[in-house]
Formats: sequence, structure tokens, C-alpha cells
Amino acid sequence: MQTTTLLLILAAALLALALALFQYFFKTKRKSKLPIMLTFLRFLALFALFVLLINPKFSKNEYTLEKTNLVVLADNSTSMASGVSPVNSILDRLSNNQEISNRFNVKSYQFGKELQELNDSLSFQDRNTDISKALSSIKDIYNNTNTAVVLLTDGNQTIGSDYGYQGNTLSFPIYPIVIGDTTKYEDLRIDQINVNKYAFLKNKYPVEVYTTYEGGASVSTILSITVNGKTAYRETLQFSNRNSTKVVNTLLDANSVGIKSVSVSLQALENERNTVNNQKRVAIEVIDEKTNVAIVSNILHPDIGALTKSIESNEQRSVTLKKPTAKSSDLEEIDVFILYQPTRTFKPVFDYIKQKKASSFIIGGNKTDWTFLNSVQSEIRIEDGYPNQEVIPVLNPSFSKFDISDVSMDDFPPLESDAGTVEVSGDSDVLATMMIRGRDLRTPLILAKEEPVGKKLLLLGENIWKWRMQSFRNNQNFENFDQFISRLILYLSNNATKNRLNIDYQRIYNGSGDSKITATYFDEAFVFDSNADISLQIMGVESGFSKVIPMLLKNDFYEADLLGIPAGDYNFKVSVAEENRSKSGSFTILDFDVEQQFLSADYKKLERLANETDGTLYFPSKIDSLLLELSGSNRYTPTQKGTKNVVSLIDFRTLMALIAASLALEWFIRKYNGLI
Repeated sequence: MQTTTLLLILAAALLALALALFQYFFKTKRKSKLPIMLTFLRFLALFALFVLLINPKFSKNEYTLEKTNLVVLADNSTSMASGVSPVNSILDRLSNNQEISNRFNVKSYQFGKELQELNDSLSFQDRNTDISKALSSIKDIYNNTNTAVVLLTDGNQTIGSDYGYQGNTLSFPIYPIVIGDTTKYEDLRIDQINVNKYAFLKNKYPVEVYTTYEGGASVSTILSITVNGKTAYRETLQFSNRNSTKVVNTLLDANSVGIKSVSVSLQALENERNTVNNQKRVAIEVIDEKTNVAIVSNILHPDIGALTKSIESNEQRSVTLKKPTAKSSDLEEIDVFILYQPTRTFKPVFDYIKQKKASSFIIGGNKTDWTFLNSVQSEIRIEDGYPNQEVIPVLNPSFSKFDISDVSMDDFPPLESDAGTVEVSGDSDVLATMMIRGRDLRTPLILAKEEPVGKKLLLLGENIWKWRMQSFRNNQNFENFDQFISRLILYLSNNATKNRLNIDYQRIYNGSGDSKITATYFDEAFVFDSNADISLQIMGVESGFSKVIPMLLKNDFYEADLLGIPAGDYNFKVSVAEENRSKSGSFTILDFDVEQQFLSADYKKLERLANETDGTLYFPSKIDSLLLELSGSNRYTPTQKGTKNVVSLIDFRTLMALIAASLALEWFIRKYNGLI
């Protein structure tokens, strides 16, 4: 406490005493003890008030010894299993060295995919290594502190950003200790396989394979691709130290429907030590997306043959001819209906289309019953009673349902039609209008309309076969007309109904470490339902394994983690509780450990990291040099920090209580003794 404060407190005491004596003893003749008591109470109240105004403080200096943080990061991945003994020995020496303990606050962590405190011994069971994430986490934890990091790892990273270029972003030195064999061996490996998730039947699907060779010699190997155990492709690859990577691209045939297991392998070199990375598997599903088109007609006409040829020019579409009297069971596999010149006998077909909510393409002509057509649907009204006449198509460039930018009808011959004025209710789009005797009537010739029960196309004219013939005359092929009809069928076939429950998963998982199945579920209004109770039931195909996993809500989807499920083939079912709704599938978990892809420690990248952070690279045999550098370097000398704490001498609440108590007692005594 400063001298000035002491003098102020002394002056406050004298002033308080003087004021109290002046009040009770100046010009008073009372000789009792009462004034003395009242004077003392008044003195306490005044003195406490003055002390409260002075607010005396005292300061206290506290000194602490601040040590540098020594963070020990130990790689816990399976590729480190061969270095158990040196890793444990190094950890023991760092934690039990007295000089290190005197200079550092030692904190140990383990990492694989995530960073964790090292409270127990290392298990070396993590199947992924993310060195960059571990270093970033340490940076966040020990930001703005004097820190050094000892990194025990083989330098092989399987996920995350490249830690070799992370040194410039770190503010602390890193001392990597290289664990594992640093000898470089000849090694071939498959880095990545790219395939699509789906392929269409009778099409070709691409397979892209990235391969790498490590070594100094020129070598030759054979790359083989098998599909469900049968060889589908082979190629001889040449590698050298200057040409160490190859990308193989090929197209494979999708000959049958189902899940196809695609295996890619490289023939091992004569002295190759690590052959685990010479093969990889992926899966692709071949699906039959063939659109089944039915042409329903009561008559024989060249248009039917022209439409059949045109539609089936695309191998993904097939055409069957049906009579209007066909049974409903014969129409179940039909995706798109072409109703050629319908009459009253088509009534059962129209009813079935409406019930199924299927798409239809109505073609009218001279034998069409327009009165019947108006009666089975109310959205399009066509006047009848007109004479048969030739109508020339006029393309509408503003048509927006699908792309017609390369469609031309300028030289198409006229069609024959006896249809009159067309009235359309609701939303529709005209693809082409009628021109009669050189005058564009603006009456639809080809009309597209989307309805709640399905998409609908209407063509008011027959002899469309002439258009196909004209296309051949112009181009010596039917491609122009066939593409036009193909777009019409594609528009009608894209009428897939929404599913309230949808699942997303992979056919093959490389281990269960990062394997997930996701699902989305919608209510009856097709709004995402975040309160659904969805579960995943997994059944082993051969192992008898069975497990039910609740799917957890993650933003706008549900997710189930397959972590811990052993390798094998599985069937699964995703079910919604209290709903008769589920979806099934199958997947395979491979006994795959990406850490086994590496044979040697990557000491060069670790050395670059050490140099960029002003650290030093060490090997286990040089641990004594590391301990000597840590214990002898001046930049890690503990520093003394002083803290000056300034606090009030007396709590203001105590002074306030004393003032109130003194004045209250003084007032009571005065009142009791009849003093004013």
C-alpha cells in the first residue's frame, strides 16, 4: 500500500473523530457516558464513509515459471504395427526424462483419422491416417503459446490434405521421428478406379484405371480387368523411373442385368514385396432401362410400320402392337401408349391409361372418331365434320417442353386430316401448327400437354410415314426423323413417379471405416419428414450376421454408419416405423486396409515438413540427439512471468454494512434517551 493512501486513511480518522466530538461535546454540559457511546458510533460511520471514498488498494506480485509445451503426436494406424517397440520406447523416454519434464509440459496424443489424447497404450488399429488434420488440431489447441511437436509416424497419409505443404502455416517447430523401413522397394499399385454407378443393358460402360510404379528399373506388367470372375480386358503396361504412371481407359460391354463386380489387377513383379495394392474391386449395376411402347390400332397403316422402325432404332426402346381389345394384364409392362386413330373400341384402353397414369401419344386421321375422343377426355376439344384435306406442318420455335433447335419441317410433305378447330383447357404447348393452302391457321397440329394423370401428345394427321421417307431423300438416312420421334418418346417416358422413401448406398465398400447408408423420407405432400423413425436391418448372406441400426437425422437426410461390421456380403432393408414402407438392397464390405498400400516410410516428405517449420528429422536410433536438442536449446528455456494483482483493501459491502449499522444504532439510542 502506498504512503499517500496511509496518510489519507489517518486524515480520515482524525476528521471523523473531530466531527463526532464536535457534535456531542461542543457546548454541551452533559457528563454521562451516553455522549461517548454516540460519539464512537458517529466516528465509525464517518470513518467507514471516508474509507469508502478513499478506496484503499494494495498490490501483490505473483511469479510463475512458464514451460514450453512439448506435444507428442503418435501415429496409431495399422501401418505402424511393425514399429510397436521403437514407438513405445520413445514415448517412455520422452515422458520419463527428468530434464524434459523440467523444461516442458509434456502432452501426448494419438491420431489416425481423428486426434485423441493418449491416455493408454497405442493399439495401432486405425485404418486411415490424416497427419494434416492432427497438425491443424494442435495448431488450434496451442495457438499463441511456445510449443514444440514430436511426430512419431511413417509419413504415409491416406486421407486429408497433403501435410508436406503444411509447414508454412504452422507456427511451431516439428521434430518428426521416422518409424518403419525407409528402404525403397520396387512396387506396382493401383491408385484409383473410376466407373459409373449404373450402366444400361446392351451398352458399353467406361472403366478408367490409374496405376503407379515406384522403382528405378524398366519393368513390364499385365493389367487385367475381370467382370464377375471372367476376364473382360487385358493390356501390357511398360513402366520406368521416368514414366512411372499409366492411365488405362477401356469400354466394357453390359451384356446382362444385375450387379457386376469389376476387379482390376496388376501382375506382380518378380521381387515385389507388397502385392496387396496390386488389385482393387468396384461394382457397377447394369439396368434395363428399355422403354416399352405399345401401338394400339384397329387398322393396318404404313404409319404403324414407320413408327415401329423409328422407335426401335434406339435399342433402349421396344414396340409391341396391341388391339384395343387387349386385356389389362397384357398392358402392365407398357410405359408409353401410342393410340393410332382411336374409335369407341378404345374405351377400355383409355380407362386403363387413366388408371395407370401413363403417358399417351394420340394420332388422329380420317378414321378417327373425334366425338368419342372428345368424350373420353375433356381437356382437348376437336371439332369434327370437316372435309379431308392436306395440312402442312409449321414448326413453333417457341416450343419449350424439350429441345427442337435442330428439328426442321420445312420440306416435310403434308399430312391428311379432317380435324377442325382445337380448343385446349389448361397449360399446353404447341410444337407445330397447321398450314392449309398456304395459310397458317394457328391451329395445333402437334400438341403437348401435361396432366395429373400423365403426359399427352396429340398429332392431328395421318401419313407420317411420308415424313420419314422425305428424311431419307434429304440425307440418305432416316436419322433426322428418327431423332424427332425419339424425342417425343423420351418426353413421354420421363414420367417417373416420386418415391416417398429413397436410399443411397454403394455396392462395394472398401472396409467399414467410412461406410454409410443414407435415406430420405417424405410425407404424403412430398415434404421432407424430419420426425420419421427409420431403421436399417442388416443380414449377412453367409455369416448369419444380423443387426438393426437406427438411422440418425443429419440435416435433410437420415444416415446409418456401418462402422464395425465385418467384411462379407450383406442384404439390408430400410424400414419406416408405423408405415408399410421399406426398401431393400445388398452390399459387400471388403477386407481392405488402405494402410497396407504402403511398404516404406515417406521420410522425404517428413524432412520437408521439418525444414519448413525449423525442426529436425530424426530416426529412432538418434533419439538421444533429439533429447539433447530439446533439453539444450535456448528457445525452450522456461520463462518467469510476473503477475501484479491490485485489489481493494476492504470490501465495499462490509463498509456499507458498518455504516448502516452504526447510524441505525446511533438513531435508536438517541430516540430511546429522548434526544432529538
